[in-house]
Amino acid sequence: MSTSIVFMGTPEFAVPILQSLIDHPEYDVQAVLTQPDHRVGRKHVLTASPVKQLAVANNIKVLQPAKLSKSPEMQEIIDLHPDLLITAAYGQFLPTKLLEAAQIAAINVHGSLLPKYRGGAPVQYSIINGDPETGISIMYMVKKMDAGDVIAQRAIPIEKDDDNGTMFKKLSLLGRDLLLETLPDLINGTATATPQDESQVVFSPNISTAQERIDYRMTAQEIDDKVRGLRPAPLGNMVIDGLRTKIYDVTPLEEQTNLAPGQVVRISKHQLVLAAGQGTTYQINRLKPAGKQAMDITAYLNGHQDLHEGGQAVTDD
Repeated sequence: MSTSIVFMGTPEFAVPILQSLIDHPEYDVQAVLTQPDHRVGRKHVLTASPVKQLAVANNIKVLQPAKLSKSPEMQEIIDLHPDLLITAAYGQFLPTKLLEAAQIAAINVHGSLLPKYRGGAPVQYSIINGDPETGISIMYMVKKMDAGDVIAQRAIPIEKDDDNGTMFKKLSLLGRDLLLETLPDLINGTATATPQDESQVVFSPNISTAQERIDYRMTAQEIDDKVRGLRPAPLGNMVIDGLRTKIYDVTPLEEQTNLAPGQVVRISKHQLVLAAGQGTTYQINRLKPAGKQAMDITAYLNGHQDLHEGGQAVTDD
């Protein structure tokens, strides 16, 4: 007999996880919950979430309540009496009444090594904070955000060139594999779980607009970590030559400087090296000034002949 599942997820992160459940006949995905369609791009095209697109392609019922609590869609799920509720980056809190509808368990595939990074942006914070690794936690869902007992956990290194885009892809596949390994024990009742140490909790709320600003006084490595943590979206920004500029890519350098953060250390046709905090330096490789297209540093410098060597401050508040 197959195990009935209601799956809840929205972004690309959740797609391989849902696909793996679809691909295994012992699991019966009866319905999918995902966030409502939203408008994308300059033309504001109404677009379905990646999870909805996969569900529709596999003829799975899709439910999209704007607010899950007390909605008809929530009652519809409760009436299904699913064996499992499985979430992966769904984007809404699940009411206790819904969690209790799961006949076996309600579990979440979360993109961090809990209790570190509870919240909506665990991958971004792990990179921004310069962590050497992150991972996947599969936990029981409770009413408190990401606070349930952890059933399984697996780490993965963060490489020096990883950004949140590459890590989301890696973690998605890791979450898929760990879930498939965990489900048999969960279903037959032999799974064990470990309570989270509340003294070790670190929160990772959604990235705010203010947090997208890169402080030019950070060290070069901290700037690189933040740039990668915010790439490919929403992207970090700083003021360069008077314009709010999105930063796509930088390289921390070995050389030290006595210049103040934000000043030009060295400039050529193909290189712009700036001073950062604690005497560190970095070069900017790709950027997007306000109102212009993204460009590499050579193209940018071609249009900024006014920048010159000798300690000019081009990055400031």
